[in-house]
Amino acid sequence: MFNSLLGTITEKRFDILRVDNNGLEWEFSVPARSIDEFGTLGGRTKVYIHLLHREDQMRLFGFPSERERALFLELLKVEGIGPRQAVKILSGISPEDLESALDTENLARLQQVPGLGAKTAQKLVFSLKGKLPGSAPQTVRGPWADVVQALADMGYDRKRAAEAVARLSGELGAAGGPEAEQELFRRAIRELSA
Repeated sequence: MFNSLLGTITEKRFDILRVDNNGLEWEFSVPARSIDEFGTLGGRTKVYIHLLHREDQMRLFGFPSERERALFLELLKVEGIGPRQAVKILSGISPEDLESALDTENLARLQQVPGLGAKTAQKLVFSLKGKLPGSAPQTVRGPWADVVQALADMGYDRKRAAEAVARLSGELGAAGGPEAEQELFRRAIRELSA
């Protein structure tokens, strides 16, 4: 399907971006906060795309980075959040601030976003805390990143899983290999389930 489009910016409005690609002009709904990140009118830009296809309509959503598109897709997984509301949320808060507010359960910061009330903010925290791309601490890399991902896939909070894996891997030593990974995985499950 579509991943991105490279073209020349023909029009920029508050939350609409139009891009010409070889004589075909594409229109994207974009987060208003991100409109300047695409560049200037007449300049070349790259737009990361999400196509919404419904029985009665097709609509393109555009993002300046894969990270922001990934956040948009995660927001769509939250019950009651549609594409327009997801774009509105991303218009009112940067990806970094959103991840931080969700990971720290900062409901007051989330409620500063236009259109986000207390109930929706709580729903976002409940659904997305620790599950957003990039929310895991950056200290877990290499072979242990697979263990963190496996724990997150099982439904454990990604941040807590990463912290437990980092701590337990230090206790196990630096030895790698499938046996060490399995042992680390078992110990992390026991700790996270306690």
